[in-house]
Amino acid sequence: MNASQYTSFGATPPGGGGENTLDATIVLPCYNEQEHVLDEIKRIAGAMDASGMSYELLVIDDKSTDDTLKVLEEALPQFPRMRLMPFRRNGGSGTARRIGTREAYGRIVVWTDADMTYPNERIPEFIQYLHDNQDVDQVVGARTSEQGTHKMLRVPAKWTIRKIAEMLAGTKIPDLNSGLRAFRRDVALPYLRLLPPGFSCVTTITMSFLSNQHPVDYLPIDYAKRAGVSKFHFVKDAYRYILQVLRMVMYFNPIKVLMPVALTLFLAGATKGIVDIIRYDFRVTSNAMLVTVTALIIGSMALLADLIVRSRDDR
Repeated sequence: MNASQYTSFGATPPGGGGENTLDATIVLPCYNEQEHVLDEIKRIAGAMDASGMSYELLVIDDKSTDDTLKVLEEALPQFPRMRLMPFRRNGGSGTARRIGTREAYGRIVVWTDADMTYPNERIPEFIQYLHDNQDVDQVVGARTSEQGTHKMLRVPAKWTIRKIAEMLAGTKIPDLNSGLRAFRRDVALPYLRLLPPGFSCVTTITMSFLSNQHPVDYLPIDYAKRAGVSKFHFVKDAYRYILQVLRMVMYFNPIKVLMPVALTLFLAGATKGIVDIIRYDFRVTSNAMLVTVTALIIGSMALLADLIVRSRDDR
């Protein structure tokens, strides 16, 4: 989605007018949230006004099919620090967050949802955490409970995906895909092009930071039952989460994915070869050779991919 496909409305926030001129930008994607989006905006604006921080609330309507955009347009005069950006076509929450981050005036960008699930009254706490901890580049709200649909399937699936991500990233990740997070905009800018259009964008920004050794901290948060209808599709989105975790690690540290596979196959091939030598009078079967050669090919690919990653200038 290019600049001709969206336009922002609303007064420039006091002290704003360009990137890095405000303390924070809260990016709030909306899609068919007409019943509760105004309550969410009031909650965020009230908390931020009380904090004394300079901010803008960048609300993005992702081509809603209900009256969400109408509600937002009518709310503009009530919230002088709100900026409205309606998309001309549906781009997905990842697209909304990517464009919102790129267009943000704030030095710190906050991502959250408009479905009343996250404790958005705590947003100033997340921003203040980054102000107080200059060595941390991102702070994530780690949910203490699961309130989504398909709970019996989501909990084990998300646990499995998170454990895979922890193994590949080499660090503990209390919540891989929380929708509430704050991060330094200048650190995130190089990774915006990697964000997919859907829900897995939150996984991507987490893995991008961790894979490049940007410190990420976690604050425990409560998670409420969402208002309205969930846009999450269990099978499709879980599959995308797994692919995105693998894609991010392959992009930044491919040797961590490929080399264990190569070493495992090489060990299996070598073991089979030794057994063949003993069993078949110093002859090696073709399947032992095939496994060993496959291991060498994958190992070579791992080394080559690692060299390509290290030669890039975007790390």
